[in-house]
Amino acid sequence: MFERDGDSESESRRERVRFWLTVGVGTILAGVVAALVLLLMRANDNYDRSLGYQAHSLEVIQQTRSLDAALARAESALGRFAVGLQKEDGRIYQQQWGLAQQYLALLRRNVRDNPKQAELVQQLTAELAQRGTQLGDAALSANYRQTVAAISKYNAAGHDPALGRIDKLLTELIRNERALLSERNRIAASDRASLNQAILLFSLLGALAAVIAIAASFSLVRAESERRMARREQLAESDRAMLLEAAVEERTAELAKANEALRGEMVEREAAEAQLRQAQKMEAVGQLTGGIAHDFNNMLAVVVGGLELAQRWLSEAPDKAQRHLGNALDGANRAADLTRRLLAFARSEPARPEFTPVDECIASFAELIERTIGDRIALSLDLGAEELACRLDRQQFENALLNLAVNARDAMDGHGTLVIRTLRDKRAETAALAVQVIDSGCGMAPEVIERVFDPFYTTKPAGQGTGLGMTQVFAFCRQSGGEVQIASTVGEGTSVAMLLPVARPGETAAAVANGGKALSSSPSHALDILVVEDDRRVLAATVDAVEELGHRAVACNDPLKAEALVAANGGFDLILSDVLMPELTGPEMVERLKARWPDLSVLFVTGYAGDASEIASFGDHDVLRKPFTLAALDQAIRRCRDVLAPERAATRQEAADASAATLARTARTTSS
Repeated sequence: MFERDGDSESESRRERVRFWLTVGVGTILAGVVAALVLLLMRANDNYDRSLGYQAHSLEVIQQTRSLDAALARAESALGRFAVGLQKEDGRIYQQQWGLAQQYLALLRRNVRDNPKQAELVQQLTAELAQRGTQLGDAALSANYRQTVAAISKYNAAGHDPALGRIDKLLTELIRNERALLSERNRIAASDRASLNQAILLFSLLGALAAVIAIAASFSLVRAESERRMARREQLAESDRAMLLEAAVEERTAELAKANEALRGEMVEREAAEAQLRQAQKMEAVGQLTGGIAHDFNNMLAVVVGGLELAQRWLSEAPDKAQRHLGNALDGANRAADLTRRLLAFARSEPARPEFTPVDECIASFAELIERTIGDRIALSLDLGAEELACRLDRQQFENALLNLAVNARDAMDGHGTLVIRTLRDKRAETAALAVQVIDSGCGMAPEVIERVFDPFYTTKPAGQGTGLGMTQVFAFCRQSGGEVQIASTVGEGTSVAMLLPVARPGETAAAVANGGKALSSSPSHALDILVVEDDRRVLAATVDAVEELGHRAVACNDPLKAEALVAANGGFDLILSDVLMPELTGPEMVERLKARWPDLSVLFVTGYAGDASEIASFGDHDVLRKPFTLAALDQAIRRCRDVLAPERAATRQEAADASAATLARTARTTSS
């Protein structure tokens, strides 16, 4: 009995020992597990934080490159806007510049916790504010279609030292952030290794805990229960390990996506830099200015010298005086022609479009082209648009055609074949006539074709080209509502096609018929013309010219007096007015006069037509360019006379006849 009690007490003691041993081991294991769980959580948090820092650095680099790309696209669009004056390019400039400001704001927010980077962004903000003011001036000039001013301002902005400082600041921002990214990559790799070690230790501890739990609990529960429990614990550990592995893979995929986006931004920036290089068009503005001054001085020397010599020989040798006067007139005409070309290039010279049969124009102009290109080049005309006509400025069209012929002559080195072909372009969405100039010269490389329309760009040796020929062709086609296309192969030749909109057949026929009648008819009676001009010398010369053509002229040197003169004289057949005058411009004066006399016929005379808004103020009235010849003045007056209302012309003729009859009767009575 005592032995059984002793055995029972001993067994009870062993049970208590096993129980407390199991509890102790379980407590120790629980503590170890808790420590490992904390270690695993800390390693996971460190790795998440490292990935966050990596993403932050990549975001800063991406925003910096996006800012650089937006600035490049904005300046490229502004360059196209300054040259082509297309409103779409101006809108692209505004959009890209606004996008650059957004990237700058994001960049400023993301680097606020980094004093070094924040200081660089603050400097960049100040530089971009100054840069925005410079580019804004160029955009404003382009918006008012002041091409020369816009190009000059854009060129000055392109050479401003601020551009280098901005690029240096962007480069330093990226370099600093790359250094941070490299350090953060190293820390992330270290944290990931720590996480992997924690996961491994946790897995080993789980396995060890399962073994110890099975051994310690074998006497308390059945073996099958222990195996099921161990299996469940193993499955749970496996699930947690899989979840951790999936999280790591997701983070890795996010990092790979960020790297791919960064590479895309680098490719986009390279494309933007190529566009920016295309916009560098202003290197030779100084050369152009010097050339213009040189040409004008030569022409003025001819004019001043010719007039002075004519004054000396006027009384003694009229023939010599006449020859010197002719030389002076020729020099003045050359200066006027140069001015017209400069205004056409600057888009300040308005186009004088007229309905022109293109084939007929080319055929009549071919002789001058042949003399220009020389006898060693065979000129061939393939004119297949006899029934088509375009509404264009004939003189500008001939200048564009001559520029293309001269370029083709130089490309062929003085010998070869030049073909001028016309045909209807069936590829165009609207009716268009293609004028092709095809040569058998050396051709152009792709990089030359990309810059062929840049102002002042030329491949000719120094002194043999200004680089304005193809630019004038481009400006003419744009003013005429068309475009230019170039196809060239090195060693085989070049084809330049001017695509011009075709005029409607009915309008063409009517315009040609009316135009022919106006030029062929002669004035049936003298016109009463009010000449308004603020410059007294120009006023006197214009009045003399009008009277020389057989008309009656009344001079007015102040536009504010014009209304009183019209009322005092009972109206005029024609108002011949200057455009730019003090206190009141010509269009403003005409607007006042037409409020009282809506049927007044008006002819504007000006040496500068201004931008598109000023040209639009002329309305439907004819415009005569200064300086003008007697023939040009006569033709302009004839055109204005032909648009007078028939009833009004008849009424004024009857009044003139009645007045003449009254004077005749008075003369007969007096003689009797």
